[in-house]
Amino acid sequence: MNKSEVRKIEKKKMGRPTTNPKNIELKVRISNEDKERLDYCIKSSNKTKSEIVREGIEKVYSEIKK
Repeated sequence: MNKSEVRKIEKKKMGRPTTNPKNIELKVRISNEDKERLDYCIKSSNKTKSEIVREGIEKVYSEIKK
């Protein structure tokens, strides 16, 4: 192995400490139509899947709490 083939392994950087860690993973099954809607929301808003899902949860929660 020559020097050009050796890849440098970088340490994973730590993010800022948070008071609200996101350490729970959620797996859901959705239809093709729901996936297309989610993809559209992601592209249109430039947000991540997680951000879109969190906003959806907040919206439904707010409606219920009224």
